[in-house]
Amino acid sequence: MSMIAPKLNWCIVRLGNDCNWWVKEISDPIHWDLEGLSILDPKQVIYILDLMDTLKDYGLDTDILDRAFFKFRIDKRLRENLVRLTRVEENLIDSDEPLFALPNSIDEEKGPYADLIDHVTRLRVRLLNDSIDFKQNIQPDEIVDDLNEQYQQEFFEGSAIHCYRELSDILEYIPAGFELDREEIHENNDKDDIYKELEVNVGEEANDKEEILEQDETMHWEGDDENNAIVSNTKRKT
Repeated sequence: MSMIAPKLNWCIVRLGNDCNWWVKEISDPIHWDLEGLSILDPKQVIYILDLMDTLKDYGLDTDILDRAFFKFRIDKRLRENLVRLTRVEENLIDSDEPLFALPNSIDEEKGPYADLIDHVTRLRVRLLNDSIDFKQNIQPDEIVDDLNEQYQQEFFEGSAIHCYRELSDILEYIPAGFELDREEIHENNDKDDIYKELEVNVGEEANDKEEILEQDETMHWEGDDENNAIVSNTKRKT
C-alpha cells in the first residue's frame, strides 16, 4: 500500500450511459486495470454512508470503511462527459466537502475494499438475524451466493457491476419472501447545496459545445460566466 498509494495522484472519470461514473484514465496504470473500474460520486458516497449508519449498533468499523477508498475532489471538467479528479487525504466520513471515492481494489481478494465487503456483509447478516424471525439464522455466504446469482448473467454478457450497486445491494439485502421494518433513508432535500463548493474549471481546449454535458433527470449543471458546478443526483435504488 505504501509503495502504491503515492503514485495514485489523479484520475479522469466518465459519465456512463447508466448515469454512473467510471474511470477512464489514471495516474498509476501499472497497478490499476481500467476495465470496469468504477467510482462512487459524492451523492452515492452520502447514500452509502447513510446505509452503513444502520450498522453502527452491530459493530461497524469506520477505519475499515475509510481504508477501503481513495478519495478525490474535482479538479476540472473536460469534454465528452469527462471530469478530472485529484486525490486528497481526507477522511471519508468526516470530510466537509463532497468527494468521489475509488474502491481500493488493487488486490480484489484480500485488499481493503474486499475487507469492507466482507465486513458489511457480516454486519448485515447480524442485523437481519436480529430483526427477522427466521426459522434458521442466515449466513454471510447466503447473501454472497444470492447476489452472485443475480449478477451471473451480466458477467456472462461482459457487463461490469458498479461499486455503488455492489455496496447498496449488500446494505439493502433482504431474503426473498421477507420484509424488514425500518425507517426509510431519504436523500437530503437540500442536495443542491452539497455541491455549491464543487467548482469546475473548464479547460482551455474545451469549446462551447464541449463545455456542456448532456443533461437528464439525474444531472444538473449550475454556473455563471466564471465558474461551473456539477451536481450528480444519482437515483437511489428502490
